[in-house]
Amino acid sequence: MAEFYNRFSRRQFLLNAGATTLGTLVLHGCTGNPPGANTPNNAAQANAASRTDLETSSANLGFLPVVDCAPLVIAKEKGFFAKHGMNVKVAKQASWGALRDNVEIGSAGGGIDGGHFQSPIPELISEGKITKGNSKIPMFILARMNTHGVGISVANKYKDIGVKADSKSLKEVFEKAKSVGEKIKCSITFPGSSIDLWLRYWLAAGGINVETDASILVIPPAQVVSSMKQGTMDIMCATDPWNARIVSQQIGFTSVTSGEIWKNHPEKVFTMRADWVDKNPKAAKALLQAVMEAQQWCDKAENKDELCKILADKNYVNAPLVDIEGRIKGKFDYGDGRVIENPSLAVKFWSSDGVSISYPFKSHDTWFLTENMRWGKIAKDTDIKKIVDKVNREDLWKEAAKSLGVTDAEIPKSTSRGIETFFDGVKFDPDNPQAYLQSLKIKQV
Repeated sequence: MAEFYNRFSRRQFLLNAGATTLGTLVLHGCTGNPPGANTPNNAAQANAASRTDLETSSANLGFLPVVDCAPLVIAKEKGFFAKHGMNVKVAKQASWGALRDNVEIGSAGGGIDGGHFQSPIPELISEGKITKGNSKIPMFILARMNTHGVGISVANKYKDIGVKADSKSLKEVFEKAKSVGEKIKCSITFPGSSIDLWLRYWLAAGGINVETDASILVIPPAQVVSSMKQGTMDIMCATDPWNARIVSQQIGFTSVTSGEIWKNHPEKVFTMRADWVDKNPKAAKALLQAVMEAQQWCDKAENKDELCKILADKNYVNAPLVDIEGRIKGKFDYGDGRVIENPSLAVKFWSSDGVSISYPFKSHDTWFLTENMRWGKIAKDTDIKKIVDKVNREDLWKEAAKSLGVTDAEIPKSTSRGIETFFDGVKFDPDNPQAYLQSLKIKQV
């Protein structure tokens, strides 16, 4: 329901995050580019200068300092935006709330035109569920940016419990806290988002109801490490490298990665304001092509070292290289004695196991909205298909892919990836979301 999101007003969000002192930097992000960086090669510059068919050559995009911002960062740093005739500003945002605020006001108001978003934030903005005054601001999802890259980490004081992929061993901890009038503190980075939903799904699979048994804190990604160090939260779900940072600083351990919860799951999306796309269709296609080429670049093994170094820069993720490399390359130090090398669980950007990651399957958007319905955050009679069809522009993705020369074999024939299976054996049939909801033991709907 809209009331859920309205509890997290802009000021409340910043207070919860301890970020009010950032002032206008929180709202507008860091719009400057690092000295000497974001400079395309001469060939790209020449190609950009030669394009005269675009409605505009400028766009402002926002991103959060987490590893899956890589396609936007690489499109800028390696000259893919310039190659396609676009002069793009990539603006670091202080929080997902700030990103939402900035796309709400748009570049005309000093904000952004689109960028790097958690699902299903674009749909919630489009429906006016999380905007000021519940104003509906139509958004378009143009591409899925990545799979994997999220983790759930737990404070060291619970290490003896040995909680891993199965959260059942934490149930007694939650019950004991509740019996003395307390609640285990769990942090997410934005309510109703993918990060919120991974945490809820994982705990519910172990018989733990976040709504009744936990205290939910909303904390920007860059502040989760300090929050756990200070003891103000017990369990957190966030995008990497922040799980790796918690391990390297020896203040917690990773129980499970999102790829273990749902192999090859959908994660962030490349999203633009619909009015910007409608006004600038050729420029939108150019942006999308640049992002898709960047995704292909990010997935090449020979580029991984350079990718990690670029992301580690203070102007982007701003984290030690070692905390980025493991999760990008698939070597996971969980911090509890487990060190696993499994490239299949690494962050991927273009394809995995022969299936497209970049293509925005409508079936995945359906799951994110169904989970919001599960937890009572949108009405049970919401027409999910109508919303997904309005926001998801897989048609533009296909058009851009064909223009780039992507082979027919790499372009999905269906907007559904089919029935999905989670780590606990639960299945989601996008053609029958109600059956999925009915099968879940813990839900608010």
